[in-house]
Amino acid sequence: MKTNVSSVKLKVLSIVGCGGLGKTTLANQVYQSVKSHFSCTAFVSVSRNPDVKKILRDISKEVGILYNILDHDEKQLIDELRKHLREKRYLIVIDDIWDAKPWETIKLALVNKNCESRVITTTRSTAVASCLSSQGCNVYQMKSLSFQDSKRLLLKRAFGSENLSCTHLGSVPDEILRKCDGLPLAIITISSILADKHAKCEWDRVLHDIGSTLAKNTSAEKMTAILSMSYFDIPCHLRTCLLYLSVFPEDYKIQKQRLINRWSAEGFIHEEEGQTKYEMGEGYFNDLINRSMIQPVDVKYGQAEACRVHDIILDYIKCKAVEENFVTSLDAVEHVYSSGYKVRRICVSNHAEENVAIWADPILSHVRSVTMFCQKTIKTSLLRSTALRVLDLGDCLYMDNNHIANIEKFFHLKYLSLCSYSITKLPEKIGELQYLQTLDVRLTSIKELPSTITKLQRLAHLYVDYKVRFPDGMIGQMHGLEELREYGVQSYEQGKTLEEFSKLTNLRTLNLRWYFDSFFDTEGRREAEDCHSYAGTLLSSCNLYNLYITDSSHDNYYPLLLDSWHPAASCSLRKLYIKNCAIYKVPNWMGSLGNLAVLKLNAILCLFYLRLVTVGGTKGRIIIHGSNGFRNLKYFSLRIDCCGTALDFREGSMPNLEHVKLMFGVHKRECLNGASSLGIQHLSALSKVEIKISGNCIRDSNYDPTEDENDGAIKWVASAINSAVVTHPNRPTVRFETKRFEGCEHFEYFMREFNKLLGGLLTEWLKIWQIEEEQTQQEQTDGLNRRITDEEEQTGGEEGEEEADIEEEDTYEEEGEEQSAEGT
Repeated sequence: MKTNVSSVKLKVLSIVGCGGLGKTTLANQVYQSVKSHFSCTAFVSVSRNPDVKKILRDISKEVGILYNILDHDEKQLIDELRKHLREKRYLIVIDDIWDAKPWETIKLALVNKNCESRVITTTRSTAVASCLSSQGCNVYQMKSLSFQDSKRLLLKRAFGSENLSCTHLGSVPDEILRKCDGLPLAIITISSILADKHAKCEWDRVLHDIGSTLAKNTSAEKMTAILSMSYFDIPCHLRTCLLYLSVFPEDYKIQKQRLINRWSAEGFIHEEEGQTKYEMGEGYFNDLINRSMIQPVDVKYGQAEACRVHDIILDYIKCKAVEENFVTSLDAVEHVYSSGYKVRRICVSNHAEENVAIWADPILSHVRSVTMFCQKTIKTSLLRSTALRVLDLGDCLYMDNNHIANIEKFFHLKYLSLCSYSITKLPEKIGELQYLQTLDVRLTSIKELPSTITKLQRLAHLYVDYKVRFPDGMIGQMHGLEELREYGVQSYEQGKTLEEFSKLTNLRTLNLRWYFDSFFDTEGRREAEDCHSYAGTLLSSCNLYNLYITDSSHDNYYPLLLDSWHPAASCSLRKLYIKNCAIYKVPNWMGSLGNLAVLKLNAILCLFYLRLVTVGGTKGRIIIHGSNGFRNLKYFSLRIDCCGTALDFREGSMPNLEHVKLMFGVHKRECLNGASSLGIQHLSALSKVEIKISGNCIRDSNYDPTEDENDGAIKWVASAINSAVVTHPNRPTVRFETKRFEGCEHFEYFMREFNKLLGGLLTEWLKIWQIEEEQTQQEQTDGLNRRITDEEEQTGGEEGEEEADIEEEDTYEEEGEEQSAEGT
């Protein structure tokens, strides 16, 4: 990472080691630690059977190429990537490369400019690692864990603490570790079996089982033998759910929502009183994570939204699935599986981009599940099986209406997923699928649902794009609905249909998105207010657990009036997200939501994670008092977009806060309205501080105020904060980042100007924020001076920095929302 003559060019570092040694974990740790130093980043997997075009598409998406590249060939993708990365400093991780051939194509897209870009690769082959790395010398050879590190890992995973005394277990832990041979995946797998088991007899049993398993499999790999023991240790119902994951390709990110709904359709989830099938399925999902059989992905607020299966574990369960005739995996084929067994579940993967055909063979007449991962057209209509329960075509991008014309023949179907822009409508006869539980038609071109959907009284999970229209009166008739993502509202008439949701007593999750053409006329404002009011009735008339509201209007300036909402006293709401909606006051009733766990809006007492973005504070101050509020908060992020606001943490405030991230502008000392250290010293539990300051300075991703020779405003505030951190009894870590941004516009001036632009729409806001509608003569002069400065001042920044600033969409980078499961 050091900047010198030799590091200016693109460098490639290869991490090499056997399976289960932790290569991906290490690469991800490094990636997460340093990615803030780069303007764009990506983390993609290659795996054994690479689809290079898909890999290039994944890189393109992650580095910020937002336009449609679905139909691009390899050359077009390479050209787009080279153009996009040309003047950027990027970090890209290419995980799990098995041979050098795909790399030869991928590296064509990686521009080797003098921008200090970095690429990290992981591989099991030393020869491949040497070929991939820069000059063949940047190879990091991973080693097995030392005995002491192995023991620390075992105890921490088994008991939650690496310092726990376990003398009563004698030498058993050491003997178990010797059999694991320093392999992290083996240790984690064994420790999951031993989790919270303190009795010596339990540890003796595991040691005996390991010895027996290895003795019976003398020629087998040690990891496979340990996995076998772990597999048979889990309950039978979880074993079935785990085997089911063998339908997904290697390194595939499996969405929790998709997986649980499929488990339910297959009949794998056992119902219990007081819990829905989906809630039971979440328990299964979390249990597999806790047993280290699957890896959590996209962890937010302590909950994983997706998972991956380690390739060693996937190899194992694929073999078990074949042994038990549980899943039949096929490549792009012109003929079907020829075994004498009846095929239960088919998984078709097409890597060669050939047209796929599945013939109507008698051996497939009892198929219960079909999953297809195809990049080309399916040549024939789908197979005929009246026993079909699951039809997952969510990764088939080139299907059309003909392929689903006779969908009603699958009358036992419980799960249907489609994803192709060539599908423009659902057949009317879809209403005959009386057992359908899940319907997912996102990313299709369907504009309106057929009225026969109301016949699907078992339909519990409906996923549509927000522009899909529902026929009048349909919502109120879908009595089995538990989850709807997402319902779009773009007119007063559609907004009024929100009242129909009060009839759906089983509804638990609702995702709303409204988008009005304009709020500037009286009629538009009235319609918006009515729709806001209808949305508020959902909290008083439904049993919702999760409510997500997004405003996608072009002119989304009209405030959401939450004071008019009146949740029921027994409101069961657990998650409330309100996104892109202008809100100037947090209502008192939010404090009465006793079941609320996640609020993506503002402060509430039970929050662990809080992220705020504001243009400024009332009377130029934001004060975090110590007498009330935020007692459980562990992470706090605050971004102040305009100057002129002081931030002050008072003594006793946020007593459990561990990580604080603050972003604000400082062009001169007045920009902080008298604040200096911000009261950082009063955050008693603090362990990590991140400060991003914008102003008249150069970009520095690791700014050190003690080395700054300029005695300016940025050094002044950074030094004050640094002194507070250094003298803090916890000695928290601190990192400063500076960014050039010359637009010094103070909060009150900005709000007045914005109110004029909107024709007085924010007049009530100005009163609430105690801002006079007329600015002083001095403010007018300051505003004029700021405009002249912004237009004419020349800076001595580094070459290319100004262009980079123009390309950024916002004053600061968007703050990532992922939090570790341990952190919450």
